[in-house]
Amino acid sequence: MLRENRHRQLLRLLREEGVLPVGQIAERLGVSEATARRDLDDLGKAGRLTRVYGGAVAREPVERPFAEEAVDDLADKEALARRAAAEVEDGDVVLLDIGTTTLQLARQLHGRKITVATSNLAVYEELKDDAEVTLVLLGGQVRPNYRSLVGHLTESSLGQLYADRLFLGTSGVLPDGRVLDTTDVEVPVKQAMLNSARQVVLLATARKFPGTGTARICGPQDIDVLITNQASDPDTLAVFREAGVEVAVEVVQA
Repeated sequence: MLRENRHRQLLRLLREEGVLPVGQIAERLGVSEATARRDLDDLGKAGRLTRVYGGAVAREPVERPFAEEAVDDLADKEALARRAAAEVEDGDVVLLDIGTTTLQLARQLHGRKITVATSNLAVYEELKDDAEVTLVLLGGQVRPNYRSLVGHLTESSLGQLYADRLFLGTSGVLPDGRVLDTTDVEVPVKQAMLNSARQVVLLATARKFPGTGTARICGPQDIDVLITNQASDPDTLAVFREAGVEVAVEVVQA
């Protein structure tokens, strides 16, 4: 099992069952106790759990409200959104991910004869009254703080959908090209989106290099186009280019 997947499963176990001893953690994950201890140490240093005598208990991540995230790096997000909108063709079925950059993209899509499918409630609110856009809201459990839909109903809905383009968000991109998220519950939805689209376009502002996150969404080989800002880390962009990804670097308008 990959380290990132093991960490995600470990945190899920702790949230569901509370305090677990190291022996039970190792047994449930199918690893040695030494590996389980290393995982606990790594997650403890990252602030994701609290070590207690003989085991650990998960800490809930502190997630900023959507409204606060939406105003961060706004000019950068708008630049990415304008470039992303140029990728969309009339008649396309477009899948918009959770997040604030995809909200900026939705604002660029008004009046287009396209279908937009999304689990992003802010995107829904933005486009719901547009007579030209056919809007599909995926089902699922509502996460009010981040205005998103998650869970098996969302993933099941995506299994019935095939989109021309997915515009994917992220909380961080590592130097080796791994695309991350900070919230475990969002990752299965994002991965289901990857499987539901012909083309995957990653939207990542310069702040996302490396950004934050411990849960792996995908690697550079899963991305077709990366749209980012001029200030983004050049070495990481080179990793994407080496993986065959088209990299579009946008300049923020004054």
